[in-house]
Amino acid sequence: MNPAPKHPLFCVKWPWHSNPNSNNNNPPCTLDTPWVFKSVRNLGAAAFKLINSAANTPLLFNHQETSRSEQVQGEAEQRAFAAALATARDATLLEFYSPKCRLCNSLLPFVTEIENRNSDWLNIVMADAENDMWLPELLHYDIKYVPCFVLVDKHGNALAKTGIPNSRLHVVAGVSHLLKMRRPVKN
Repeated sequence: MNPAPKHPLFCVKWPWHSNPNSNNNNPPCTLDTPWVFKSVRNLGAAAFKLINSAANTPLLFNHQETSRSEQVQGEAEQRAFAAALATARDATLLEFYSPKCRLCNSLLPFVTEIENRNSDWLNIVMADAENDMWLPELLHYDIKYVPCFVLVDKHGNALAKTGIPNSRLHVVAGVSHLLKMRRPVKN
């Protein structure tokens, strides 16, 4: 009589015990995952590869490259602010924004339109509030939220700023009031 092979209740397979050259036809236990989990794992790997290739960048970012690009961006914004104050225009509208803020991003066409309409007397400068290079201005103009627009005269003195943004309409109305306050009267 040939007794039925005994299988253990659970199996632990150590990587150092596996021998790919062994011809053991009847291993004591196998740890093959069910087909459902294999397909989920394959779908997850495929989705990861698709997202990674669509972004065209690796998901793990190099922190040094990111900080360098933030520094370059901050320096460009600082130069734009200095150039705006050096011009002979009456005022500068300084917009503090965050790249992560959806409301800030939605205001970009509005800010461009304001710049085109008022280019004879107004400069507009955008400042990334998350960039450490703007910390002195954030403290000086008491910026605690984004988006925040500060109307500055040609000497860098703050004339007024918008309130806490409740909605896009609220921000647009606030900027419009800032501009009416300083807009030169045309004869």
